[in-house]
Amino acid sequence: MAISWKSRLKEHFEKNDSWPKIIMIYLFLLLCCFITIYPISFIFTVSLRPGNQLFSTSLKLIPDNATFKNYSDAFTKYPMAKWMLNSMFVSSLTAVIAVIISVNAGYAFSRYRFWGRRFGLTLLLVTQMFPAPMLLLPVYLMLVRLKLTNSYVGLILWYVSTAVPFNIWLMKGYFDTIPRSLEESAFIDGASIFRAYWSIILPLAKPAVALCALFAFMGAWSEFIVARILITSKSMLTLPVGLIALQGSFSTEWGIYSAAALVTAIPVTVLFIALSRYLVGGLTLGSVKG
Repeated sequence: MAISWKSRLKEHFEKNDSWPKIIMIYLFLLLCCFITIYPISFIFTVSLRPGNQLFSTSLKLIPDNATFKNYSDAFTKYPMAKWMLNSMFVSSLTAVIAVIISVNAGYAFSRYRFWGRRFGLTLLLVTQMFPAPMLLLPVYLMLVRLKLTNSYVGLILWYVSTAVPFNIWLMKGYFDTIPRSLEESAFIDGASIFRAYWSIILPLAKPAVALCALFAFMGAWSEFIVARILITSKSMLTLPVGLIALQGSFSTEWGIYSAAALVTAIPVTVLFIALSRYLVGGLTLGSVKG
């Protein structure tokens, strides 16, 4: 049994890898898992404590006096449901618009040679060199002149503009891996450019499209600074901005705050799980013609 277990374990490594090296790799992976899971487990423990008990001498994951009252208070004392709906609307629309622009622009940059193509790709890359807070002032002044402050339109325009450059590069690189012979075969069979693009290329690009949607959604869902500045109406607050209301001037309801923070992570986690089968897809998935 021990020999079988060891042989199956070594199947994931090179034949010349020694056992000390394998053990060190697993120890490093366990350390990474611990660093990732511990903050989440701590927040979960605080969310189950009654009152505002942030620190405790107990190391139990589930405290003795555990209660889910903080989760119910997050939705009864504060408009958590409204904040979540606002964030869901903004993030979903941002993801849809960003995917539509990125997929089509990425395909154009990958398949066609036109004037300004190289300059356009370089410009998209240069925009990623500047941090978003540095661009906040000129963009804010522009939105003020367009009367798009305190509006989801202005907020979504900002989110889309920051998500699109990276996603275009991502889609362009993915389309480059898809053989042009697939489209040429479709053209010979009488398919139009749009037909070949819609029926052949896009299905093969599902992993990259899913990744673009996930990046755009996550960026809009967790963004705080821009939403804090642009949105002033309390009924239009997004979830990250709304969570600030849980912080009092002299004290903070840490139990409710922790419960709300965990609830905030649920939509992104569900989206990641739903798209996971596309995210792990190979670059040449389905591209072999028999």
